[in-house]
Amino acid sequence: MSAGASPAAAGLTATRRRYGEDAVRVVLALFALVSVLTTLGILVALLVPAIEFFADVSPWDFLTGTTWAPLFEPSSFGVLPLLAGTLSVTFWAALVCMPFGLGAAIYLSEYAGPRARSVLKPALEVLAGVPTVVFGYFALTFVTPLLRDLGLDVEIFNSLSAGLVMGVMLIPTVASLSEDAMAAVPRALRYGAYALGSTKLQVATRIVVPAAVSGIVAAFVLGLSRAIGETMIVLIAAGQQPTLSFDPRAAVETMTAFIAATGAGDVPTGSLEYKTIFAVGLTLFVLTFAMNVVSIRLVRRFREVYE
Repeated sequence: MSAGASPAAAGLTATRRRYGEDAVRVVLALFALVSVLTTLGILVALLVPAIEFFADVSPWDFLTGTTWAPLFEPSSFGVLPLLAGTLSVTFWAALVCMPFGLGAAIYLSEYAGPRARSVLKPALEVLAGVPTVVFGYFALTFVTPLLRDLGLDVEIFNSLSAGLVMGVMLIPTVASLSEDAMAAVPRALRYGAYALGSTKLQVATRIVVPAAVSGIVAAFVLGLSRAIGETMIVLIAAGQQPTLSFDPRAAVETMTAFIAATGAGDVPTGSLEYKTIFAVGLTLFVLTFAMNVVSIRLVRRFREVYE
């Protein structure tokens, strides 16, 4: 030890290599790589059959065609009807989960007392655990007849009831993540606003929500991603009619519903019709990937860092 080094500094210096910590570091790095390797595996599994599909079907015809009939003669592979059905259901789900989820988060974060929060938040999270097949039959057997009783001329299978019920299913996800983002806002910002005479509503909407906007945006994007990837609700309640229409009263077919129905059918493995599953799956993958990229950019742009 040099003359200028203190005994405390010398005591904090590692005298030997800690192989146990190195092993833990390697194991944790492997755990972190699991998600990356899984994503790459999914991408490869989609790409190989999709490339074979696009060798027989023009990508331009696939992306711009307005008729989807891969199992009929003559066959047609325009994916726009499936994309329109997916976006239609997602739109109605977003109209429900975004405002109601954000409102629930504001109440839990700013208005609810500790006792109410301890009851309501677990109740919301229990709602998130209900199987989606239950939501699908709820939309088909309760919401659709209710919409008809209210005077809406909806078909038995329609995108409106599927989207509304899907939005209810996503409320816990949006509310829980948004409330966590609001809880991370320092209390000092709230106290400063109250000291200036702000009301609770002003503090919640003008201080807390803007400060937590990055987390709220992330919650919205996660909810929309789940809506786009949802299968059972749309398979049961939205129908399997690939029509290029945004009319919420009509039956539609989403990309996930087509994948589920075709994959469980009698389509021969390796046929062109079978490869449509992977082409549609790749389209869905690209769509959700683009949404996540936009989400990351928005989160980084509006992120607030507090000390």
